[in-house]
Amino acid sequence: MTRVQDTKRLPESRGGAKQRTTAPAEVLTPAHTDWLYQHLRVTGNAAEVAAFRQAAAGAGVIPWQHSLGRAEEDWFHLLVAPPPPLTRSLSLEGARILAGQLRTAAEERLRLVAERSGESRACPLDLHRLLPVPEVMLQLGPEHPEARAWLRSHWGTTEALRHVVELPVPKRGQPPKRDPGLLWLGFWSADWTPWPALRQLRERWPGLRIAVQPHYHDP
Repeated sequence: MTRVQDTKRLPESRGGAKQRTTAPAEVLTPAHTDWLYQHLRVTGNAAEVAAFRQAAAGAGVIPWQHSLGRAEEDWFHLLVAPPPPLTRSLSLEGARILAGQLRTAAEERLRLVAERSGESRACPLDLHRLLPVPEVMLQLGPEHPEARAWLRSHWGTTEALRHVVELPVPKRGQPPKRDPGLLWLGFWSADWTPWPALRQLRERWPGLRIAVQPHYHDP
């Protein structure tokens, strides 16, 4: 897989999609997610850095709102006809009950995620907070081709950023030491560096210098 490192060749994002596309572009991602470690440095006037810091902080999740009816059916069929070498251990009624319980638990988790996304500021770089996924895409769900195409086009990655921390990480029991003119973050992104998201942030915050450094080996 070829990864773009030259910030002068950032992929162009498509304008703010408010409507569903009829023919989503193919999203070229590996069969298994390849999590890449990145450093992001935001520098500039202390007041502007502080404003960016406040705007970027969020829950760090994507509040998907799709129906899990199809997922319940998939779980049911998997329970009644498990792949080899597994064998069926539930009756049809038992499989139906368990599939329904799984759906209920998953819907409850989605509800909690949606609530958290509106309240939490624990993640210092929340792409959904800065560049929100449109409601119509949230209703499609994370596996839908149109939703994945939107994320790939506008964020450059098809998942929320993970393990976002402010650097340098302070030692336990010690308060962080912050340079008011610097926000330095480490995070993991799925499959790619989020170049389209960074291009949009640079356009929105022209007074700041926003630079990313991918690390293609474990930090």
